[in-house]
Amino acid sequence: MGFFHKAGRFTGLCVILAFVAACSTPDASSVSPDGVFDPYEVQNRKNHEFNKGLDRNVIRPVALGYSSVVPDEIETGIGNFASNLKEPSHVVNNVLQGDLRGAGFASIRFVTNSTIGLLGLFDVATEFQIPEHDTDFGETLHVWGAAEGAYFEAPVFGPTTERDAVGRVVDLFINPFGFVASEVGFALNSPEKYVATGTRVASGLSTRARFSDTIDSVLYDSADSYSQTRLFYLQNRRFELGEESAGADIDPFALDTEGF
Repeated sequence: MGFFHKAGRFTGLCVILAFVAACSTPDASSVSPDGVFDPYEVQNRKNHEFNKGLDRNVIRPVALGYSSVVPDEIETGIGNFASNLKEPSHVVNNVLQGDLRGAGFASIRFVTNSTIGLLGLFDVATEFQIPEHDTDFGETLHVWGAAEGAYFEAPVFGPTTERDAVGRVVDLFINPFGFVASEVGFALNSPEKYVATGTRVASGLSTRARFSDTIDSVLYDSADSYSQTRLFYLQNRRFELGEESAGADIDPFALDTEGF
């Protein structure tokens, strides 16, 4: 009974958050010529400076140290394990988007990597040429017709939009292997939930180290790192969603920040 009560409350939360995201439609006059709606820019820049300081003093040195100490094979295995834990939420979001083919591939990838791939440490599914169908609730809201909303940079979690911020919150509950889902009784118990969270943090550190040169050039070599960060995020996100206004196919900030 407790599970269904929690599931019902979660469903209600999804509906409310989806409604809020759908209401965030800017006036044409408030959108810049390059398609940016940033009414929170003053606070965003403060958050950006905080994030730069956090990266410079904590995340960057820890990531580079971690990557230099941990053997490549172990780094890859941890990254594979973390990616595999996301597959159940990919299944859910593909279903919500009406993409049953994508949900099927995500299910097959999860079962294959969880068994033959030894709990996901090895990406056997990719070797078997089973395609990835990565998605999230932000994309689900996009498919449902929710507007992108305003851009903002959140402390610690970095650049996002109102729609994607809602998506991130919901994804914390959708993923049965996530820390938040575990806390409300959907899935894992201690200590397994901490292992799942820890692998995501480690995977995020590996990604930060791998893209270090590109990220450093934007954050520390740009005349206006805030504008550059905003541009990279919005262009790449719109490209991922198939929007015509997108003009970039690489996002150096595509870090898995759920663990930070």
